[in-house]
Amino acid sequence: MWRVFFFLFVSAVVFTHAYLPGVAPKGYEDWEPIPLKVNSLTSVHTQLPFKYYSLPFCRPNEIQDAAENLGEILLGDWIENSPYEILAGVESNCKVLCKVVLTESDLKLFSKRIKEDYRVHWLIDNLPAATPKLTIDPSGKSAIVYEDGFPLGRSEKIGNEYNYYIHNHVSIKILYNRDAVDNLVRIVGVEVDPQSVEYPKDTKKNIDTCPQFGYASVDLPQQSVNVDSKSETAVFTYSVLWEPKDIKWASRWDIYLLMSNDEQIHWFSILNSLMIVLFLTGMVAMIMLRTLRTDVLRYREMENQEELQEETGWKLVHGDVFRPPSLPMLLSSFVGSGVQVFSMTMITMIFAILGFWSPANRGALMSAMVFLFVFMGLFAGYFSSKLYKQFNGPHWKKNTLLTAMLFPGLSFGIFFVLNIILAFKGSTGAVPFGTLVALVALWFGISVPLVFLGSYFGYKKTADEEKNKGLFRTNQIPRQIPERLWYAHPILVVMMGGILPFGAVFIELFFIFSSIWLHQFYYLFGFLAIVFIILIITCSEISIVLCYFQLCSEDYHWWWRSFLTSGASAFYVFLYAMFYFFTKLQITQFVSTVLYVGYTLIMVFGFFFLTGFIGFWSCYVFVTKIYSSIKLE
Repeated sequence: MWRVFFFLFVSAVVFTHAYLPGVAPKGYEDWEPIPLKVNSLTSVHTQLPFKYYSLPFCRPNEIQDAAENLGEILLGDWIENSPYEILAGVESNCKVLCKVVLTESDLKLFSKRIKEDYRVHWLIDNLPAATPKLTIDPSGKSAIVYEDGFPLGRSEKIGNEYNYYIHNHVSIKILYNRDAVDNLVRIVGVEVDPQSVEYPKDTKKNIDTCPQFGYASVDLPQQSVNVDSKSETAVFTYSVLWEPKDIKWASRWDIYLLMSNDEQIHWFSILNSLMIVLFLTGMVAMIMLRTLRTDVLRYREMENQEELQEETGWKLVHGDVFRPPSLPMLLSSFVGSGVQVFSMTMITMIFAILGFWSPANRGALMSAMVFLFVFMGLFAGYFSSKLYKQFNGPHWKKNTLLTAMLFPGLSFGIFFVLNIILAFKGSTGAVPFGTLVALVALWFGISVPLVFLGSYFGYKKTADEEKNKGLFRTNQIPRQIPERLWYAHPILVVMMGGILPFGAVFIELFFIFSSIWLHQFYYLFGFLAIVFIILIITCSEISIVLCYFQLCSEDYHWWWRSFLTSGASAFYVFLYAMFYFFTKLQITQFVSTVLYVGYTLIMVFGFFFLTGFIGFWSCYVFVTKIYSSIKLE
């Protein structure tokens, strides 16, 4: 089994096109052409990316799409070439790119995109062009942080109306260093400063009236895109500056990943929350170990059955504790789906900590998650069928098929509906038909067969089953469960149990949501791994504690409750996502709202299966351990 796991583990890494640490940097000789590539236009207000050339920008003679991996396609990236000419080490000032006659429909489209705060994204030497921003913390210390891309234009309110101006001039500052051995130019940063300038209509070549980098063009007329005009002529220009910097090529992404001062405040808050959670879980574990040890010793010292009858607690339900639950096939499929998500998350996290998912390799992280999820279907089938067999389930094929279809089918169904909406809006976020076919092929061609293969191994009889055959034996007549108090109601217990796991991660969710919906970089995988470990500990302990209290009250219906106790944290994640939507985002369009809710539901379902499996399996091991530690008559 482990040989199969190792083979799939290595194969998944190969298929994801992972970035390997230590790859040699790219160097340019003087006067060597450096391509400037353009990516999709994005907006935090609409969450609908569009092709760069969906607007009437200056175009090359032939538009060529860059080769993209699966992750880039799923993320909505659409990288193409551009007519910008940049030569290594060569500066140019106020160079005319082209002159475009904007029709009435073009002006309306530009005005609409500017109003929606769309940003332009460029790539030079695989580095995103960024707008530098000066920030000052409360202590007075200043720092430069980068904002990915630059605004398409700006708006100005005059009276009751708005005027819109397009950024038709861009100053490009390329930060570089030279290799001491071969004297090649190595790019370590790309900064842009967009400006709006209205040039004379007869401009044909380079001019001297464009603004300089970092200086606003207050004395120059601005290029407006007046929606009332029938047509406007816009001249697009650019300047290229080269500035030497003492930055190592291997560290050139550091400033892109630098967090702002507000986020640093959250950083300390997260650290404080983690310490509190660690303290609470440590206390709970210590109390549980002392109490449980006392119970086991007391039960082992019993001399006759009469003393047993006088006792109350978890020992009395040993003949019913392993009684199969209601809907055993559905619970087995839930557990199998949780195993699949958990395995995918663990392996992705390990490789992320080792530095394999570099931001330089766009889409690698998403590709890795897709491929790893497909391959982890082997473990989903194994654990699901093994559990279903313990429940004496006769329909193992139906159970296997449900495991293979449950979470992937749910996610693909939501994704397909959202993809139709994106395609109807003409967004690059819509996945092409060929990619959809490829995803279905991965699902039914690799994942489903692996689930059936895992089920075959899981359904085979093992030595452990023969060893625990007596332990899993149940009484013929179910034991009556005592009437519970109001505060022990299953729904109330489950909802209360989900609070603590959510409390371990809710601040980190702020950064993850900001990365997804505000288009910010997130590569703090070391800290994320710590939070994930805390989440595992919290889910395990809260499920074990509540399961122990439930058994002490002679209630042996723990199977479903152990899964739902930690899985209920997904409900609070959804509530937090709605809170984030109304407080941090400024989405007003109905379509964008549907996209937000749809993608959030996919994440919430994944989190539900993940945390539910952690809680269930911890409780399962705990129950098996305590009942195997006492002598059963």
